[in-house]
Amino acid sequence: MNDLHRALDEIGSIRRQVARTTEFRGYGPATLAATAVFAALAAVAQARWLPDPAASVSTYLATWISTAVLSAALIGTQMFARTRRIHSGLADEMIRTAVEQFLPAAAAGALVTVVIVYRVPQALWMLPGLWLLTFSLGVFASCRFLPRPMALAGVWYLSTGLLAIALAGPRAFSPWIMGISYGVGQLLVAAILFFNRGEAGDAL
Repeated sequence: MNDLHRALDEIGSIRRQVARTTEFRGYGPATLAATAVFAALAAVAQARWLPDPAASVSTYLATWISTAVLSAALIGTQMFARTRRIHSGLADEMIRTAVEQFLPAAAAGALVTVVIVYRVPQALWMLPGLWLLTFSLGVFASCRFLPRPMALAGVWYLSTGLLAIALAGPRAFSPWIMGISYGVGQLLVAAILFFNRGEAGDAL
């Protein structure tokens, strides 16, 4: 019985190692492009109905956090279905690896938001930049099992995050900071996946 358990453990270790060294194809270009549209729509909505976000930060936060949750739900749902279709037997290991790569950055972004909102409200203007910076860390962490040009997307998010912080004050709440940063960034990610994998027939 011990030999059987040892063999199963070894098989599990081999599967995890293969998953970590296999390029992940669970992210669909079309789905990621859709999240760029979500960012653009949120920016337009903010520009139209929230002309002074600094005076109503709670509405600003609700707009962008709900956009992020919707985007994450869409990506997650599609990722599970696509990974099981493309990676078949390695699907569970590939999904686990993908989540492990991006989850720390996502958790850090969420925790930073909570701390600033409840403990350092005078620094709320920094949130757009910090969101972009933590997102860039998630992209960089995922680069090792995605196409190499994906690092360009990480650089984009890092640069826009630094720019958002450099603006300082109420200007950082501009709808176009988030709309352009995430809109262009997600389109860049989608384009990299599409052209580096030749997924014209399997873009979803």
